[in-house]
Amino acid sequence: MIWDHGMETMDRSRLEDLQKTRLNWTLHWAKDHVPFYSERLGALEQWDAHVSERLQELPLTKKSDLRDHYPLGLLAVPRNQIRRYHASSGTRGRPTVVAYTEHDLSMWAEVVARSLGAAGLEPGQTLQNAYGYGLFTGGLGLHAGAERMGVAVIPASGGGTERQVQLMLDLQPDGLAATPSYALFMAETMQSMGVSPNDISLKVGIFGAEPWSDGMRRHLEESLGIDAVDIYGLSEITGPGVAMECVEGKSGLHIFEDFFYVEVIDPKTLQRVAPGEMGELVLTTLSKEAMPMIRYRTGDLVQINAEPCVCGRTSVRIARIHGRSDDMLIVRGVNVFPSEIERVVLGQPGASAQYQLVWEGHPSRPDLVVELEESSPGALNQAALGRRLHAALSVHLMVRVVPAGQVPRSQGKAVRVVSRMVED
Repeated sequence: MIWDHGMETMDRSRLEDLQKTRLNWTLHWAKDHVPFYSERLGALEQWDAHVSERLQELPLTKKSDLRDHYPLGLLAVPRNQIRRYHASSGTRGRPTVVAYTEHDLSMWAEVVARSLGAAGLEPGQTLQNAYGYGLFTGGLGLHAGAERMGVAVIPASGGGTERQVQLMLDLQPDGLAATPSYALFMAETMQSMGVSPNDISLKVGIFGAEPWSDGMRRHLEESLGIDAVDIYGLSEITGPGVAMECVEGKSGLHIFEDFFYVEVIDPKTLQRVAPGEMGELVLTTLSKEAMPMIRYRTGDLVQINAEPCVCGRTSVRIARIHGRSDDMLIVRGVNVFPSEIERVVLGQPGASAQYQLVWEGHPSRPDLVVELEESSPGALNQAALGRRLHAALSVHLMVRVVPAGQVPRSQGKAVRVVSRMVED
């Protein structure tokens, strides 16, 4: 379903004109209302004709800029215009706080409604929302977008997994929203309760907040009897709904370009890469009032696909998130992303989708161990998986099979990389 046909299928030339108008507004709004940007943007009046072409001349905004101006140093409106706050967990350092005006919340609900339509949901259906409610943007973001669309919401939040399954049985929702790792745990819980996919009415799963592979997609689709699609967002830009995979194509996430201006840069040179090349996603908000973001470095590594999509949407797509630049692991001098390991592991017969990457040994020369469970006892050929990992990654990784249930289950974002290193 296309929620806003006029905007989502807009001719590219008209869309680019709209982007220029909104980009011009954003730059002037930020310059006039945020001291941080006033110092950076200089004389914008000369930019009006070629603003999008000259955008790359501006400095990039980083997460550290939000931390340095914690909590509200980048606010562009008076406090009495704020209607909601969200914040990051702070697991990678000082948390970041983001604020929303009434207009910002309406815009956010709109892009989430579009996302749910791309997933195949329709007004009158029901969504079980198992994203956490609170300062994390996932729960309330999906909730408001569903209500905007006319979709009933079961605000289950995270946790209470057996109760989640019972809700599916009792209320028969059409869609499930959760992190993919938690959805996997829900599928295991269903099996332990004797509930099969035929007992529930789920048609689609909307999964995000962590990188996941096509192998994980296959596991989720088979174990839940659904179509699994990817949703992308980040709180600094708005939350979930920045980009969404359509159920028809499942071949990249459509960015809602009337609200977000897209660039992809080389993380080292900071120059834009050619279309189709891997680089870091950089986003500029085009209508955000409370905390406009200009050339924000997401840290997410993507490729842009501008080819037409079977669904009819005209926006560019980003390939599934390859990983985060700060998630990269260096194993014996070789750069490895956890998502690459997951792709290989889940493509190996006999491997379950429950795995963890464990640093062991001495910090001066650590080993990375792939610790995983089997789909059934004796089903996994460890040596074969080790060879496949070496062929794909050009580095040797130890493979260790552990008893069923030993890999920790997630009720939110999965912790895939842990350390058990021992110093002298």
